[in-house]
Amino acid sequence: MESNFGKDSDIMSISINEIKEYLIKNKVKPSFPRLKVFEYLVSHPSHPSADDIHKSLVVEMPTLSKTTIYNTLDLFLESNIVRSLTIEGNELRYDVDVSNHGHFKCEQCLTIYEFDMDPTFINPSSLEEFTISERNVCYKGICPKCQSTEENTSA
Repeated sequence: MESNFGKDSDIMSISINEIKEYLIKNKVKPSFPRLKVFEYLVSHPSHPSADDIHKSLVVEMPTLSKTTIYNTLDLFLESNIVRSLTIEGNELRYDVDVSNHGHFKCEQCLTIYEFDMDPTFINPSSLEEFTISERNVCYKGICPKCQSTEENTSA
């Protein structure tokens, strides 16, 4: 198993035991809610919000609170096994792929796509004295699927 559950992982073959081992390796106690939240993040690479996660998991765990979700996500962020991204306004999303990569949000279908990025590409000289711990690049526009739909409806 790799050190992060990013795009190079075979998501469908990741078991709950592998997630448990991964959490332990990263010094996170693998409680049932933590296992389920991380499993959700791995199996939903759509960059879900805390509300998305809660709505899905509360069906299986009716006593699950939003506070537990937020506390779990905060712990994952502190442990550097998840990253957060704000693409628009206060829309905080979570990504299990902690490698350097960029994001594109389609303004029509609201899908968030990932793209490879060279982390040295953006290296502003005005930040020479700063230590950079994370790089986020985000674009917005219309994805090819929505462009194709627009072309088909206008023809």
